[in-house]
Amino acid sequence: MLDCVLARRRAGRTFAGIMQESISGLAAEVAAADVSTAAALDQFRLLYLGRKGRLADLFDQLKTVPADERRAIGQQLNGLKQQAQARFDEAQAAVEAATANQPADAGFDYTLPAVPHALGTRHPLNLVREQMLRIFSRIGFAVAEGPEIEDDWHNFTALNFPENHPARDMQDTFFVPAVEGDTQPGLLRTHTSTVQVRVMENEPLPIRRVMPGRVYRNEAISARAHMLFHQVEGLYIDENVSFADLKQTIYYFVRELFGEDINIRFRPSYFPFTEPSAEIDITCLICKGAGCNICKGTGWVEIGGCGMVDPAVLENCGIDPEKYSGYAWGMGIERITMLKYQVKDLRLFTENDVRFLRQFEAL
Repeated sequence: MLDCVLARRRAGRTFAGIMQESISGLAAEVAAADVSTAAALDQFRLLYLGRKGRLADLFDQLKTVPADERRAIGQQLNGLKQQAQARFDEAQAAVEAATANQPADAGFDYTLPAVPHALGTRHPLNLVREQMLRIFSRIGFAVAEGPEIEDDWHNFTALNFPENHPARDMQDTFFVPAVEGDTQPGLLRTHTSTVQVRVMENEPLPIRRVMPGRVYRNEAISARAHMLFHQVEGLYIDENVSFADLKQTIYYFVRELFGEDINIRFRPSYFPFTEPSAEIDITCLICKGAGCNICKGTGWVEIGGCGMVDPAVLENCGIDPEKYSGYAWGMGIERITMLKYQVKDLRLFTENDVRFLRQFEAL
């Protein structure tokens, strides 16, 4: 029995000695290990300080050391761990300091010129819209805007479109669900004339306003038509306003936008909200009046409609038609832009083709 106890003690002391030898050898390895680069430093951390590293193995074996010697061996292991951690921290600081001012990619030539950033440009429709508004502002027209989702009153009824009247078929309308509390569904406005109604209902007289904005109609998209397009409309209400005033305003606008050599004509037409009504034609800018496929051989192209505000519309908006009169006009910005820059496909304005848009960078 005593021999067995002595044998176990001799075996325990032998194992403690082996542990001390392992600690000494590992300390020499830690002191001699390469930590000069980031890669070597990471390898050092995994080999000695990681959860599966050499130090972790020795700490696992500590439980087999006899209890009377475990404390001393444990202190040696803790000292070795602190030594390894201190060497790692010191080497890491040195590596970071050495690489702080070095490029991330040593093989890249940082003296090469930078890649230029492509800057965007204003859309041609915006260019023409701003030019149109500037021209009208010179003769006293201020800008007014309104909502794109409208009701039947502002889009149709107030503008002399009676309910179930065939004139409503002139515009294919997008209807939207009714807003809570409304008895009728809403709609996407089919013209910016809705803003004219709101201005006449809410602003004091005289009125001299121009209304730009997007409008929507349920039409097939083609080179000449789109379900979304832009308009600029104008309205002037005062005492003793005549059709001659309207004509002079249009003459001024067209010649400011297209040049003095442009001819203008007014053709009788029909719009529910104006009487008399006319369509505005100008010399075809493609063929200069000689006749081509754009103007269908006539030498003229239509740019908009106009007329004297119907007395019924004035009355609907609370304006005395016996005292006041006025004129209104409307033009499509896409049509004006196509003529001004000789663009032959309406779809180019919404396709976001960079090759097309870059042609307007210098404007």
